[in-house]
Amino acid sequence: MAPQERTSCCEEDSRQSGSIDNNLSNIDLSGSFVNKGFTNDSTDSAAARSPDNEDNRKKVTDFDDLLPYVGEFGIYQKILFLMMIPFAFFVSFVYFSQIFMTIVPEQHWCWIPELANLTVEERRSLAIPPKIDGPFAHDRCHMFSADWTAALAQGRTTPDDEWPIIPCTHGWEYNRSDVPYETIASQLDWVCDKDNLPATAQAIFFCGAIVGGLIFGWIADKYGRIPALVGTNLVGFAAGIATAFCNTFWSFALCRFLVGLAFDNCFTMMYILVLEYVGPKWRTFVANMSIAIFFTLGASLLPWIALWADDWRRYALGISAPFIIAAATPWLVPESARWLLSQGKIDKALVIMKKFERINKTKIPDKVLSEFTEASHKAIKESEAESKTYSVLDIFRTPRLRRNALLLIVIWMAISLVFDGHVRNVGSLGLDIFLTFTIATATEFPADTFLTVVLDRWGRRWLACGSMVISGIFSLLATAVPVGGPSASLAILGRFAVNISYNIGLQYAAELLPTVVRAQGVALIHIMGYVASILAPFVVYLANISQELPLLILGVLGIVGGVLCLLLPETMDTEMPQTLADGENFGKDQRFWDMPCFPRKKQARSEAAPPGAAEQPFARALPAGASRASVRASVRLSARLSARSRRGAADAV
Repeated sequence: MAPQERTSCCEEDSRQSGSIDNNLSNIDLSGSFVNKGFTNDSTDSAAARSPDNEDNRKKVTDFDDLLPYVGEFGIYQKILFLMMIPFAFFVSFVYFSQIFMTIVPEQHWCWIPELANLTVEERRSLAIPPKIDGPFAHDRCHMFSADWTAALAQGRTTPDDEWPIIPCTHGWEYNRSDVPYETIASQLDWVCDKDNLPATAQAIFFCGAIVGGLIFGWIADKYGRIPALVGTNLVGFAAGIATAFCNTFWSFALCRFLVGLAFDNCFTMMYILVLEYVGPKWRTFVANMSIAIFFTLGASLLPWIALWADDWRRYALGISAPFIIAAATPWLVPESARWLLSQGKIDKALVIMKKFERINKTKIPDKVLSEFTEASHKAIKESEAESKTYSVLDIFRTPRLRRNALLLIVIWMAISLVFDGHVRNVGSLGLDIFLTFTIATATEFPADTFLTVVLDRWGRRWLACGSMVISGIFSLLATAVPVGGPSASLAILGRFAVNISYNIGLQYAAELLPTVVRAQGVALIHIMGYVASILAPFVVYLANISQELPLLILGVLGIVGGVLCLLLPETMDTEMPQTLADGENFGKDQRFWDMPCFPRKKQARSEAAPPGAAEQPFARALPAGASRASVRASVRLSARLSARSRRGAADAV
C-alpha cells in the first residue's frame, strides 16, 4: 500500500536565472511531488550536491526543496514513524474485529429445556433428527416434537419415527470447542433462519465507511489533517464502546455503521502526514513497512485478544478503549505543513519546520527561509487567480479516458471483493479460525516487502494481472482438494497473491487519471470498491449452501479482474497525465505485449526534441492508499503546474 519512488528525470534548472520560480504547485499533500528542479549532473561533486553549499545549491521554492535542510529521515521523522503504530492497530481493529464478534460455533442444535438433565449426547440422540449427508451428523435447525416428560418416563433414548419434525422453538445450544467464548451471534442465536444477520451487519459497516470517507475527507480538506484524524478515531472509540452494550441486531447494526465511519481514515490521515514529512527516497520504506509491520501485527493479534477476553463484550471494550489515545494527537503530531501552505498559513508551516530543525539538530539558513517564503506567497497569489474547476463527469467525456476509468472501477471492485472475501472466508476452510486468520493475515508482510522490491522493476500492469490470476487459480484449486489443511493452504496462497494486487490497485488509479480530476476519480473508484465490499459478506455466506461456492466465485473474479488489468496502459516510469487531453492520449504509444522487463528500443527524448526544448517535469506517483482528502488537495495544487507550464510555453513562443 505504498508509494513507489522512481529515479528522477534530468532537466535543466530554469530557475538559475535569478528569478524565483513559484513551484508551490509541486507540493502534493498525499506525499507525492513533481520535481522540476533536480539536476542529474554526473560531474557534480558531493559538496556541490549538498544543500548547504551556497554556491551550487538550487533555490528553495517548494516544500521538497526545504526538507533536506531539516533532514529527510531524522530523529523527528523516526518518532513520527513509530507514532503510526497505534493508528495502524486501530484500523486493523476496525476492519477485522466484527469477525470475532459474530462467528458462531459450527456445531449447534436445538435447546430443549425439558431434557436439561440429560447429557449432550443423550439430548441429541433423543431429540435431534440425524443427517446422512453434509458435514454434520445431526440437524442444526430442527428438532422432534414430542411430550418429553412422557418420553423420559418411558425411559426412551431414541426418537419415535412418528414424531413430527419442527423448527427449534427454545433457542440453541452450542459446542464451543471451536469458538470457546460467547459472541453476540451465539447470544442472540443468529443461526438457521437468522444466519444472514452477521453478513448484513458487515454490509452496513461498509455503508458507514462510504459516508465516513466523504465526511472526514471534507473535514481534512477544510479544517486540516489533525482534526480529521482525531475526529475519526474518537467516533471509532465511542461507537466501539457502545457496541459492547448492544442487545439487539438493529442496535448492533447502528453501532457498526458508526464504527464504519472511522474505517480507513483512522489510519490513513496519519499515514499521509508521515509520508509528507520524509524525503522521497524514504517514502517507499515508510509507507510499505508501516503496513507490513504495524498493520499486520495489529490484525494478527486480534483473534488472540478475542480468546483472551473470553467474551464478546469485553473484547469490544478492550479493542475500542485504546482509541481514546487519539485525543492526544494535537499535542504530539504536527499538522500537515503542505496543507497549511495550501491554505496560505505559511507562518504556521514554518513554525513546524523549526520544530523539525530543533529536534533533528539541523539548521535552515535564513536565506533559504526567505526564498521559500517568497515563493510560497507568490504561489498563493497565482492559485487565487486560477478558478477553473473540473467534475468527475469529465473523466467519461472522451473514449480512451472513459474506457480506462471504467476499467479501473471494475478492476478495483473485483480486487476489493476478492480481498475482503478471502479475509472473511477463513471460517469456512475447515481449520481453527483463529490460527488460520493469523497465518492468512501474516501474508501481508511478505506481500508488501516483495512489492517494494519489484513494483518499479516489473511495472504495474503485468504484475497486477499476474497476482490477480494467480490468486484466482489458487482459489479454484482450493475447491478441488479436501477441506482442511490442503484447501486452507491454497486459499492462504490466494490471499497472499491478492494482497499484492490490492496494493498495486491502490496506486494505479492515482497514476493513470489526469491531475485535474485525479482526486474525484480516485474517490469514485474507492467508493465503488466499498460497494463491492458490501457484497463480500454475502459471498462468504454462500458457504452455508456449499463450502466451495465462495472460493469458486473469488477464483473466477480474480482471473477475470487480472485479465482486465492487461487492457490498461503501463504507468511505470511515465509522466503522470496533467490535463484531460493528457489522460486521453496516455499510453497511445504502448502495445499490448509491452513489458517493462523487455522494453522496446525507443529514440531518446532528448534526440527527438527540438534544440532548446524544455523537458516536461517528471511527476512522481501518488502514494497508494492515499486518502481521498489528501488526493483532492493534491489535485488543486497540481493543477497549477500544468497551467503555469502552458503559460510558460506560450511565453517562450
